[in-house]
Amino acid sequence: MLTLSDRPWLRTLALGGTIAATLFLLWRSDEPTRIQDDAAELRGKAEPDGFVINGQYTAYDENGDLKIQFTSPRIEQFEEGNIATMKAPRAKLFGQPETEPWIVESENGSLLQNEGLLYLTDNVRVIRTIGEREATMTTTSLTLDNDQGIVYTDAPVTITDQIGVTRATGMKAWIDDRTLELKSQVEGRYETGQ
Repeated sequence: MLTLSDRPWLRTLALGGTIAATLFLLWRSDEPTRIQDDAAELRGKAEPDGFVINGQYTAYDENGDLKIQFTSPRIEQFEEGNIATMKAPRAKLFGQPETEPWIVESENGSLLQNEGLLYLTDNVRVIRTIGEREATMTTTSLTLDNDQGIVYTDAPVTITDQIGVTRATGMKAWIDDRTLELKSQVEGRYETGQ
C-alpha cells in the first residue's frame, strides 16, 4: 500500500491545496456580511430588528424582593444603539417591603439598554399612594434610572392630590426612600379641612 510519504508530489499537491483554501477563507473573512445589510435595506432603517406584543417584564433585587413590574402592548427592538421603543408603557416601581408601589405610565417610552435608562414621554403620570391618600404627578417627560433607583425630569410637573395642587419646574425622586424633591418655581394651592 502506498502512502502520501511515498509520493512526495501528491503530498506537495495536498499541502498546496490546503494553503490555497486557507488563504481564500482568510481573504473572504474580511468582507462584511451582505445578508444583514440586505435585510436592513429591505426592512428600512426605521423598522425594528424585532418586536414583542403584550410584553411583560419583572425584576427583583439581590434579596429577592420585587423591584419592578413592567408591561407594554408593543415593544420594538433596534440593534443599532441597543434601543427598545415602547407604546403605552406602564410600570409598578416597588420600594421598601410593605410600601405601596408607584405606578408610572406614559404614551411612549424608550429604553437605552446599555445605560439602563428608561425615557418616558407624552402624558407621563406617576401615581403614588401613601396610606389613604393618593397623589398623581403629571409631566411631559420623565427619566427612570433603575440602577440608581431614581426618577427625574427638568420639565414642568403638576402634583394633584385630595387637598391641593403643586406645580414646579423639575423634579427628582428616590424610589426606595419614597422621597421627592421639587427643583424650582414651586407653587401650591391647598384647601384646609373644616
